[in-house]
Amino acid sequence: MPKTIEAIYEDGVLRPLNPIKGLKKHQRIAITFEKPSKKKHPLEGLCGILPDSDAKEMLKIVKEEFEKVDINAW
Repeated sequence: MPKTIEAIYEDGVLRPLNPIKGLKKHQRIAITFEKPSKKKHPLEGLCGILPDSDAKEMLKIVKEEFEKVDINAW
């Protein structure tokens, strides 16, 4: 059964980031690997993704506008 694991390549050796269950000592396995794509944003899939610069600008505007709101008016 295929299994995907994360590993790091150090000094000519692939080292798994977590223990691999089900392998016997000295057991040979076949490895197919690919470089991971760009790390996904934690909110990806929930909403659209903004570039960091746009998100910072948006937060700045929200903070500026929030200060203009009179909380007692609610």
